[in-house]
Amino acid sequence: MQLFQHPANMSKTVGKLSGVKMKTEPRDERSRVEIAYDRLLTAIQEGELKPGTRIREVDLAEQFGISRTPIRDAILKLESEGLLIHEARKGAVIKSLSHREIIELYAMREVLEGTAARYAAQHASVAELDELHALNILMNECRDEPVRAVSLNRQFHNLLYNCANNRYLLGALRGLSNAMALLGKTTLADPARTAEAFEEHNRIVNAIIERDGDSAELAARVHIQKAKAQRLKLLRESV
Repeated sequence: MQLFQHPANMSKTVGKLSGVKMKTEPRDERSRVEIAYDRLLTAIQEGELKPGTRIREVDLAEQFGISRTPIRDAILKLESEGLLIHEARKGAVIKSLSHREIIELYAMREVLEGTAARYAAQHASVAELDELHALNILMNECRDEPVRAVSLNRQFHNLLYNCANNRYLLGALRGLSNAMALLGKTTLADPARTAEAFEEHNRIVNAIIERDGDSAELAARVHIQKAKAQRLKLLRESV
């Protein structure tokens, strides 16, 4: 078996291949799928695509300027995560959560975020704590700008999850965060709720600074309980 190819022969081989159009690397294709997935998920999170909306590849490809193949793969991924379902005569639609599902979702969020805050009290660095504090202040300053406040709130919670330094907990929290996108109108649309969330975040951060896991978990659980109460209030008012 010839394991070494003479440089002259190698040059000939390269010459033969130089005019051949190589296939796109799989990594590039995955990147396009990830872009399509992120665009779809963001549209759902921000209410651009609402629960019950029919999802069509052609429309989304045109809207996002992305070819249909990665859009199709992104749709399949969202279906596997439970964000999209199939309805008779409509096809894929964004899932609408029942009242019971919303209660269950917040119950799990309370458990997971409480655990994340407890672990963060053990593992968070000084730089991470400074960033948590800064994000919370910015969120409060943007309480009259709901879109911006929501983005900063999301960054705060994502950083809190990372501070927990537990990959399995992080995976569970990210999956839950995606499901939260189905809830619709943000509770931070009310500036008063943003101000309350700011104070609740402060209690979480202060407990983590003190390396008090019990207090950090309790503060995080109370924060989610308050968010749930506001969500249920919005649901009652929308009936």
